[in-house]
Amino acid sequence: MAARGKHRRPRMNTLTRGIIAAGTGGAALALPIVGATGAQAAQPAQAAQVAPAAVPQVSLVTYKVVAGDTLTKIAKKHSTSGGWQNLYKANRAVIGDDPAVIRPGLKLTVGTKNVQTSTKTATATKASTASAVTPAAAKTYTNDLDGWIRESLDIMAQQGIPGSYDGIYRNIMRESSGNPQAMNNWDSNAAAGTPSKGLLQTIDPTFNAYHVAGTSMDPFDPVANITAACNYAAARYGSIDNVFGAY
Repeated sequence: MAARGKHRRPRMNTLTRGIIAAGTGGAALALPIVGATGAQAAQPAQAAQVAPAAVPQVSLVTYKVVAGDTLTKIAKKHSTSGGWQNLYKANRAVIGDDPAVIRPGLKLTVGTKNVQTSTKTATATKASTASAVTPAAAKTYTNDLDGWIRESLDIMAQQGIPGSYDGIYRNIMRESSGNPQAMNNWDSNAAAGTPSKGLLQTIDPTFNAYHVAGTSMDPFDPVANITAACNYAAARYGSIDNVFGAY
């Protein structure tokens, strides 16, 4: 995604398309990665009943800009660590290159909060999430641009994210020429330490903010990159189909 308000990512060695959800890159307001793993140890004869343990989960705290707001006011209101500077870094992709200009209606990430849930609830949620992505995951996709776009479109359909094959393909060819390892090291985002990455050239803060559960947390992953970028485009422009230039 070009100069203004770009979105981009970290390095990846292989093109993996896993099913995992996720956190923030480089910006001060970290969007934590929270996962639950279970280890079944114990020998059959020694299995014991264990009371459900609390599993910490983290959700984003967002704020919708209103007329008269400034980053300084918002940072003070939400006690943002690092003040308006860190608030801007975490939301640069949404705000754009000028931190003094924030439009009413913009949705900013101002922090995170912990949510407590029982092991039983966490297990049910995990099962539900896995079930939600099963239809797309059950299909076979080719490991090329056509397959990546089609897999992303299936995930987008499940999540209610608008977009068409032609709209995605057109923007990919403009942004990366179809190279999932493409990275912009020269524009304003790169100068700020958040280079644009992947097929649709997202910067880490934007990728993390618009990441879609069930896709890889690697911004270089083709399917994860396409899906997050389309999610961002839907929020800002209505659909990736409405994007015809730098976004």
